[in-house]
Amino acid sequence: MNLKTMAHICSLNGDMDEVTILEKTGENEYIVDYRGVKCSAIFNYCNFSYYVDDVYGKISIEKEQSNEKRYNHLL
Repeated sequence: MNLKTMAHICSLNGDMDEVTILEKTGENEYIVDYRGVKCSAIFNYCNFSYYVDDVYGKISIEKEQSNEKRYNHLL
């Protein structure tokens, strides 16, 4: 996907910064790159904004592999 956009960042208390959308993993769930770290994010359809959890939503290699297994049936 690799789409650059602005998003609300958890560690910035909701202030916005640029992120790269890497992958859609659910209805409104995404994996994004924020400053070189993969994080979980959601898209809010009410205000058309992305919200990135770079505090508790950091994604490790193990989580990525688990997500691949979880969403393989959707491919």
